[in-house]
Amino acid sequence: QVQLVESGGGLVQAGGSLRLSCAASLSIFSLNAMGWYRQAPGKQRELVATMTSGGSTNYADSVKGRFTISRDNAKNTVFLQMNSLKPEDTAVYYCNARRSGNLNYWGQGTQVTVSS
Repeated sequence: QVQLVESGGGLVQAGGSLRLSCAASLSIFSLNAMGWYRQAPGKQRELVATMTSGGSTNYADSVKGRFTISRDNAKNTVFLQMNSLKPEDTAVYYCNARRSGNLNYWGQGTQVTVSS
């Protein structure tokens, strides 16, 4: 089992910034990819940003230019820097990891609330 622990969520005004962290229980090089998803009340969970073990990144159109995914390999940690936050960014944000064999792991989630 891969364990993922998120932190950094909170309440922020529109236009503000937050930085989310996700610490993995093993080297991220043992994982095919890591990323962030979010789920608002009454909506399906959606992809926000992903990063492969090789460093390639992908972003949802709604966050391009505002969010940045990055990593600290020595600490087995990925980050999501969220700038210019909007009320529609309000959701529970989940860290995700994928491993060989189509194994899929999720963190417990961290709440991000953006006030207008």
